[in-house]
Amino acid sequence: MADQRRDGRDVRDSAQGAGTAEGRAVPDGTARAWAALVATARRTVADGLVVGTSGNVSVRVGDTVLVTPSGVPYKQLLPADIVGVDLTGRQVLGTLTPTSELPMHLAVYRATGARAVVHTHAVHATAVSTLVRELPLIHYMAADLGGPVRVAPYATYGTEELAENTLQALTDRTACLLQNHGTIAYGETLDQAYDRTAQLEWMCRVWLTASALPGLSPTLLTEAQVNQAGDRLKGYGQQPSSPSGA
Repeated sequence: MADQRRDGRDVRDSAQGAGTAEGRAVPDGTARAWAALVATARRTVADGLVVGTSGNVSVRVGDTVLVTPSGVPYKQLLPADIVGVDLTGRQVLGTLTPTSELPMHLAVYRATGARAVVHTHAVHATAVSTLVRELPLIHYMAADLGGPVRVAPYATYGTEELAENTLQALTDRTACLLQNHGTIAYGETLDQAYDRTAQLEWMCRVWLTASALPGLSPTLLTEAQVNQAGDRLKGYGQQPSSPSGA
């Protein structure tokens, strides 16, 4: 909850400043990663992807996973509120309780090359998760997520069953829907994980909008068309310059 206390003090009075947690020094790199995690978590609220304390964000620093705490509004998080666990779930930083979805986050880190994970309860994506088992190929940006986005079967939040269902849906993918629940996406950075989350929510909104017109059905792409787009996306954006004379 937002009013968690430590040693009889309100959490807002316990800040030691950047680079500390409960009076113990935290490496600069870890402190910076925590600040970036908090900024990403706040962005999910600002962009309407979560409500209140729903959803969660994590980032891996070496063998430590920094993760948002359970039930604490993101706007109240301070440098001293850092929460970190190892890949087995043993808490190694902070005293606030990690998110209840920790099993799902850790499963993704152990099974993939993820360095950051974002989980949300985005409205359009959650709606789609109740309607289909796979997001119809409404847009070629599905290629950026590895292909057709699957829906992980429902399981109670925070359980190993949900973690396992999520991994199955993420096979060869970087994002999936969670039935009657929300989304999860991962990446090499927090920005990439967030961008994939936002992209998935946008595609779900497009499909719902197109499907809402009476008497009409949206045109869908084939997997071959999406794969072709995926090949082009690999060279999208500014590429590194060749060495002089090359």
